[in-house]
Order: sequence, then C-alpha cells, then structure tokens
Amino acid sequence: MSSHPAPSAPAASPEFSLRKIAVPAFGPSLLFGLGEGAILPIIPLTARDLGASVSMAALIVGLISLGSLLNNIPASLITMRWGERWAIVAAGVWSAIGMALAVMTSHLGLFAAGCVMVGMSQAVYNLARQSYMTEAVPIMYRARALSTLGGVMRIGMFAGPFLSAAAVHAFGLQAAYVIGIVAVLGAAALGASMPDLPPLQLPPGQAAPTAVTLRSTLQDHRRLFLTLGIGVLLVSAVRASRQAVIPLWADHLMLAPAVASLIYGLAGGIDMLVFYPAGKVMDRKGRAWVAVPSMLIMGLAMLAMPLTTGFVSLLIAALAVGFGNGIGSGLIMTLGADHSPRHGRAHFLGVWRLLSDIGASCGPALLSFLAASLSLAAGIASTGLLALAAAAALAIWIPPRRRSPDKEH
Repeated sequence: MSSHPAPSAPAASPEFSLRKIAVPAFGPSLLFGLGEGAILPIIPLTARDLGASVSMAALIVGLISLGSLLNNIPASLITMRWGERWAIVAAGVWSAIGMALAVMTSHLGLFAAGCVMVGMSQAVYNLARQSYMTEAVPIMYRARALSTLGGVMRIGMFAGPFLSAAAVHAFGLQAAYVIGIVAVLGAAALGASMPDLPPLQLPPGQAAPTAVTLRSTLQDHRRLFLTLGIGVLLVSAVRASRQAVIPLWADHLMLAPAVASLIYGLAGGIDMLVFYPAGKVMDRKGRAWVAVPSMLIMGLAMLAMPLTTGFVSLLIAALAVGFGNGIGSGLIMTLGADHSPRHGRAHFLGVWRLLSDIGASCGPALLSFLAASLSLAAGIASTGLLALAAAAALAIWIPPRRRSPDKEH
C-alpha cells in the first residue's frame, strides 16, 4: 500500500535544463490547447446550426468532458501498450479525425460523435504527457516542469478562441475547425519527435516485478485514492466551477456582457502569469506550500463573491480566484507523479485522472443544482466551502517534505 511519494524519476544531473526540452515537451501542449480552445466556443453555435435546441447544444459541449471521463482507464491501457510518445501521436490524430467529422457532417448525431472523439483524445494525451514528463524530468525539477506543462496548455486554450474568432469572422464557422485540426496534427508531429524513454533498469540482484494490472493498482493504492485522491476530486470540482461562477455573477449584477468578458479575461490573464514561480516553490519548499494556499485563496474569494456589488469588487474577487487557480497549475499532475509507481505508472495515473475528471464533472453540476434550488449566491458560496474542504484535505494528506530543498537555479 502506497501512501508516500516514491522517487520515481532519475536523479538530477547538472546538465539538465527545462529549456533544452522545451519544444518537444511543451510544444505539443501549447498546440493541443490551441486546437481545443479554437473549437470550444464554436461547438454550441455549430450544434444550433444543425438544428439542436439550446439545451441540446449545451449537452453536446459537455460530451467532450464525458468522452475524457470515460476514456481515462482505456487511455492507461493505450499508453502501457504503445508507450507515451506514440500515445501522444495517436491522441493528436484521433482528435483531428473527430474535428474533421464534426465539421464535415450535417447530421447532429455524427457531430456529437466527433465531440466525444475530441474528449477521448484529450484523456489519452493528458495521461501520456504526464507519464512522459514524470519519467523524463529529474525529481527536483518535477513541479516546475508539470506546472509549466499545465500553464502552457492554458495559454493555448486562452489564445485559441481569439485565433478562431478572427478566422470565423473572415471565413465562417468551419474555419475554427480547420485551425483546430492543424493545431492538433502539429501537436502529433511534435510528439513524434520526442525521444523515447529508456527502458526501466532494475538494480542488480532485484527480480522483475510481477505484471501490474488495473485491479492490482486499485488494491495497492486504495488508501491513497480514498484520502489524497478525494482532495484531488474536490480541487477539480472547484476549478471547473470557477469557469461558470464569474460570468454568472456578472450577469446577476446586470453588468454588460463585454464587461463580464473583460473581468473573465483579466482573471484568466493572471492565472497564466504565476504557474512557473508556483512550480519553483513546490520544488524547493514542498507541495503543500502551494496546494493549500491555492485552495484557501480560491475558497475565500468565492465566499466573498456573492457580497460583491459592482465592477470593481467583482474584479477583485475574480482576480483572487484567477491567482489562486494559477498558482495551482500542474498541482494535480505533480501529486499524481509523486505517488505513481515506476511499474504500472499509466494505470495509476489513469485512476488519478479519473478522480480528477469526476470532480470536474460534479462541481458545475452541484453549482447548477444549488443555483436552481436555492440561489446563485448559495451555489457560489458552497463552491467556496468546497475549496476550503479541499485545502483541509490537502493539508492533512499531502505527505511532509522529506527531501532537501533544491539549491540550483
């Protein structure tokens, strides 16, 4: 039974530099995020053009998350079978096929199937890139690498809608999907250029481990999944809910849509500025130094949000939410990497990402239920309480730091 981080990456060498692996390691994430960001705002509009009702269009957007949720465990099998590099390539190609199906069909059912395929590819890509970086990056640089990985993906997701907006204005809705296809195929091409990971070397005299299965992974790490895994689920629920909280409360305050978009954009901007420093703190001081403040800041900001009354006060609360979310970039991946075993890592990370996706699906659903049954303010405040619960869970269950601080850089 595993409850503490294992040194699952090779020791650092003085020659290692994140800059040396920047293009093959982070380039695919930027392009994958750009491709998905380009099509996400366009999917409901396309669905409406194909005859979907407003509620059906919203459901089709949710199919991407559903496809990711249902494919986490199959993604682990694909990664174990093909290896991280080819799993990344396959994810890019599969996503491109899904986008092509979505843009070429006039049938709503086939369009929905294309959206599910994009979500499936997301699960494979995210698991494979996390597994690759966990093994390729020395442990003393792990949080910085994974925070940068998450931050670069967010930059792509942020820039994608602006690029597609310009293309749609010039050429129509189909142009957004063309941008998406080009971007994810570019991610696949960069992924193919990544060096293969060396085979695992057993210490002299150590017998080869028994084959790892999904069942044995669940059994060996069940205590971890039921403790820190629940904390990860709560973190994901809060993060997913934040995307709806800001525009919904801005609408409640009767702010103009352009003003609401400005507030949301500024919160997203600060979110993208702090991922690397936060990763550096996690590497030098320990994971809890960032994990707990991230959730505390988001929780307090969301509890304060229903008390805001206009542009300035909402902007301050939204910026605090963005800052709290930004410093937690790569947190879930880092915690998963710390606890993942070298043998059977893909199975472990598949379950880890499944917990995260369950939280991401349940958070907005809970917000919607409370807003409908009580009030929007009650829903937002409840999300803030979830964040405080996540902070408590992380404070209790993240193991204390046992390695000396990183002296380099």
